Amino acid sequence: MAVPAYSLLTCARVTEQGARLSVIHELQAGPPASSLARHGTILGLAARETAATGPALRLRLIGEIDARRLTGERALPRSRRGQAMLAILALAMPRPVPRAQLIGLLWPGRGEEQARASLRQALHDLTEALGRDAGAILAIRDDTIALRAGSVWTDVSELQRGGPATPAMLSLLAGTVLEDFSGLTPAFDSWLAEARADFAARGRAIAEAVLDHATDTGQVLAAARRLTEFDPTHEGGWRAIMRAHALGGERSLALLAFQECERALSVALGTRPAAATRSLMEQIQGGSAIPPPPPEPTLAPPPRYSTRGARLGVAPLRALGAGAEDAHLSLGLAEEIATALSRFRWIPLVAPQSLARFAEGGEDEQSLRARFDLDLLLAGTVQRAEGTVRVTLRLSDLRSQGELVWAQRFDRAAENILAMQDEIAAAVVARIDPELLLIEARRAAAQPVRDSAAYDLLLRAIPAIHRLEEKSFGESGRLLEEAIAREPDYAAAHAWFALWHVFQVGQGWARDPDGAMRRAGELAERAITLDPRDARALTIAGHVRGYLHRQVDEAIALHERALALNPNLPMAWVFSGLARAYHGEHEEALVRIRRWKLLSPMDPHAHLYIGTEMVPQLLLGRFEEVIALGRMAIEAHPNLSAHYRPFLAALGQLGRHAHAAAARAKFLKLEPRFTIAKFLAAAPYVREEDRRCFAEGLRKAGLPE
Repeated sequence: MAVPAYSLLTCARVTEQGARLSVIHELQAGPPASSLARHGTILGLAARETAATGPALRLRLIGEIDARRLTGERALPRSRRGQAMLAILALAMPRPVPRAQLIGLLWPGRGEEQARASLRQALHDLTEALGRDAGAILAIRDDTIALRAGSVWTDVSELQRGGPATPAMLSLLAGTVLEDFSGLTPAFDSWLAEARADFAARGRAIAEAVLDHATDTGQVLAAARRLTEFDPTHEGGWRAIMRAHALGGERSLALLAFQECERALSVALGTRPAAATRSLMEQIQGGSAIPPPPPEPTLAPPPRYSTRGARLGVAPLRALGAGAEDAHLSLGLAEEIATALSRFRWIPLVAPQSLARFAEGGEDEQSLRARFDLDLLLAGTVQRAEGTVRVTLRLSDLRSQGELVWAQRFDRAAENILAMQDEIAAAVVARIDPELLLIEARRAAAQPVRDSAAYDLLLRAIPAIHRLEEKSFGESGRLLEEAIAREPDYAAAHAWFALWHVFQVGQGWARDPDGAMRRAGELAERAITLDPRDARALTIAGHVRGYLHRQVDEAIALHERALALNPNLPMAWVFSGLARAYHGEHEEALVRIRRWKLLSPMDPHAHLYIGTEMVPQLLLGRFEEVIALGRMAIEAHPNLSAHYRPFLAALGQLGRHAHAAAARAKFLKLEPRFTIAKFLAAAPYVREEDRRCFAEGLRKAGLPE
């Protein structure tokens, strides 16, 4: 009779079982750190055994939470908070989670002693549930708790591991993360919302990939249904369902799918299905032959670049206070900053936990650079005093003997530590991203083009895109074209080249505007196919669809995906706001556009964003505000012709003819072929009253018909 594999593993674990159980009992009864110190040898054996035999626990986080040991026994803590703690540790695995963070998420309203006692009780429940495998799974320290690498298999980590998407992966996407855990605490709900957004973005990308390669009707329906569950406004998914039902002779089901699509778009976006969806429905209703779906770009494997980006280390912040809470705060804040930075796909990171033990050992920055192959280091201090937390950060370029390239101080109220950490992390990363782009662009500019990798060519091009001087702008386009030729799978180069075409059309520099618009669309679609989790590529693709192609509903959906992936990206908030203005949601547009100022008020690219607020203000009839904004925007960036249009329209509406004449002369020098008719033909505004308001203002300002 064959012996099940799990039974063999169980037998192997009997060795030294009694000693190991004594460790578990001490974990339950006494301070975890002291137990670990006394029994490090046994726990090390358990960890090595796990590495050799594979995961000791299978944890299901999608749908209803469940945990099983290799024997099939259930290994889930009894309490809801114990289960939530296991989920938090699993999604962070193998990164340690500070005890202060767990307390803030699960017991935020309790006093310090009571909260720590609650955490100890939850840890007791967890070790009891894991039984003899607890030592192999848990790494418990004075300040942190972690699940050991490789000790736990989870369905979420299986999806995050990447690799080719197959129909079998769809079975992992049924439901959402911890679907029955809402309402535990407000802080936990916020954490859970972010985990679910990450899962939804990954699930959507997998479903799209499976749908692209589906070979039969069943696979198409399964993938498309899953896709529309993640994104009910995904019309490509609805069209696939309609086409599959129609080809199978189920025209009534195709009609039902169209009606579901109509409802979803109406509820979520207040719009109707796009022309392509309506046209397909008319063909199905009329009994016409169903056309095959348009060819989709091939989903490429993850890009392999010949040159990586600058490698950034985030060091644990140095606590200037002497209390344990200051130490928890310093590590927790550094972890939050690293997590937020990880959403910027172009920045390779070394996390605080990796640097912690070397920083404590007194190694200098150059030693850290050599040990971890670092290019830049973000470090700083945190200090608490009289209800305020002061965080001082500095960014050093280790390639230039630790040259200080950026520094900033943040003062925040210490009432809600978790909210304060989130707020500071958001502000830090929103400011570091553009600063890093400038730093790397200066470095790349010093290298000969012939010796540059695609990454360096891209960095050389970005400043010229922002300057919008016609000669250097043309050269930046050639650099981007060369970057794509050298690295055809480089998503970021495709995205920035798509944005280059947007500016080329917007400035009136394109000799073939229709061709430039088509090329922008091709590049944007290719970028998000190559890397569907790149928030910058997604929001650029949304801007291409909204501004150039006037597909405003699809643009809004892409911007929402970008913000779900990276809520700290100023460009995504600005482009999302513009799309809402095109749609007629002007107050919402202002809220979104102004978000970039909160995230990064000193953004080096502010000259591109500052004028975007003029559009919704103009269409709300607030002409004085538009004029004030326009003066600032034109002074900040006199070469950007888009600043002049709402400015001139507001001057015209108020009858400021002398000022309009001066601004008109500058604008027509930038766009000598501009006419109101061309403007209206290309304008993405959905509402007729918005188009009329803009056109009347331009007409009164003396622009040619």
